[in-house]
Amino acid sequence: MPAGHPDVVLASGSPRRRELLGSLGVPFQVVVSGEDEDSAETDPARLAAELALLKGRSVAGLHPESVVLAADTVVACEGVLLAKPADVAENEAFLRVLSGRSHQVFTGVAALCGAEEQVQVARTDVTFRPLTDAEISFYARSGEGMDKAGGYGIQALGASLVSRVEGEYTNVVGFPLSVVITLLRRAGVPVWGEVHGA
Repeated sequence: MPAGHPDVVLASGSPRRRELLGSLGVPFQVVVSGEDEDSAETDPARLAAELALLKGRSVAGLHPESVVLAADTVVACEGVLLAKPADVAENEAFLRVLSGRSHQVFTGVAALCGAEEQVQVARTDVTFRPLTDAEISFYARSGEGMDKAGGYGIQALGASLVSRVEGEYTNVVGFPLSVVITLLRRAGVPVWGEVHGA
């Protein structure tokens, strides 16, 4: 990072988040948060914000001079939270819930630098086309959805499950770039050579 600009630490092991942050021309290092993703919060937007802050705080203490970016994605369908499926059977159950319905994807992004904390939440509405039992079984057995909230990933095979996206696509991937760019620039980190107000 050029002199005068803070270093950036991404508190996530997600290869998708690494790829998206790298696309912004921002040098960064990865320090995976060991924070347990657990909360009693049931509102999906507040939960996404809370978990992002928890992840960020667990890394920010070790890097007080850096801007620490953390994110957490929550999927909700008709008031039910769908986390990462525990196994193929649960992945199939999630897909049956989502089939032919719209659901909401919330990603909380936190930027922490010293004592300063900022957090924003993006929302995208996603509609699945009606899925057959064979499609549900095939996708669940592919393993693609096992490490993802809601049990699917939109950026690969899972794109074939989706009929409509209302909102930011990168939010569904788990890293809403409009929010990330805003928070980085506010923290004094240049994105594509520009800081906040430039």
